Amino acid sequence: MKTRSRVMATTVKLGFHVSISGAIDRSVDRAKELGCDTFQMFTRNPRSWKFGALENEEVEAFKEKRRDSGIDPVFAHMPYIENLASPNEEIYERSIDSLSAEVERCRVLQVPYLVTHLGSHLGSGDDKGIARVIKAINITHERSDECVTILIENSSGSGGNIGSSFEQLKQILEGIGNVQCTGVCFDTCHAFAAGYELKTLEGLTGTLESFEDLIGFDRLKLVHLNDSVGGLGTRIDHHEHIGLGEIGDEGFRFILHSRLSRVPMIMETPVDDRRSDLDNMMKARRLAVS
Repeated sequence: MKTRSRVMATTVKLGFHVSISGAIDRSVDRAKELGCDTFQMFTRNPRSWKFGALENEEVEAFKEKRRDSGIDPVFAHMPYIENLASPNEEIYERSIDSLSAEVERCRVLQVPYLVTHLGSHLGSGDDKGIARVIKAINITHERSDECVTILIENSSGSGGNIGSSFEQLKQILEGIGNVQCTGVCFDTCHAFAAGYELKTLEGLTGTLESFEDLIGFDRLKLVHLNDSVGGLGTRIDHHEHIGLGEIGDEGFRFILHSRLSRVPMIMETPVDDRRSDLDNMMKARRLAVS
């Protein structure tokens, strides 16, 4: 069993969310410097509705660098300000337009996957929030002529956020017409904070069995590999460095030797003086082979 786990672990694709500061092609340079097998980025300012058009020069530079680097796949992430579950019509419409625009940017950049948070129902209730999310993603798919796969990300469940349970993710997936262009991003911090045990082998096994039964691993395209500041079921959405949080070294060793490791894993760990991105990469790689 140990030999089998080691073989699986050595094939893990690990990467980071990297900055595009300076120019979008600089994201590839930063990913290479960190020894990434895969990476994630914003294609624009994540905290503003406004953004400029992609210039042909930067698009070609990004595609060329990515091709030469051999780093694959690459993921884009939606800005933080969108709310696909919002009961506020203005915010809702702007969120759909923003998602549609990002799908187009991914198409131009030849980025095959786009991760999106689902947003908060803001007191209108889970059912209404879920219905809004389904409608928003269906509209976005209808507007696009090509398939950029939208990955819905599980949430911690804080503040009325949609998608904290596998049941809710299943309900959303079942309501989306374009099955081929929709998948799931599983965030370990969010799942743990929402009450899914990951730090013990028994707990992780049960969590993954539930995921398989309700969603299916064929829908899983990405794992956000983040430790959690908050404890199990606290609904605290606060990422921690790998092994320094409540999931801990042993929990990540189990995760990195589980079937979750068969898809790319992106770290979104803190930016502080306690540990660098490179140190988190080394930590994850050590746990993957131990």
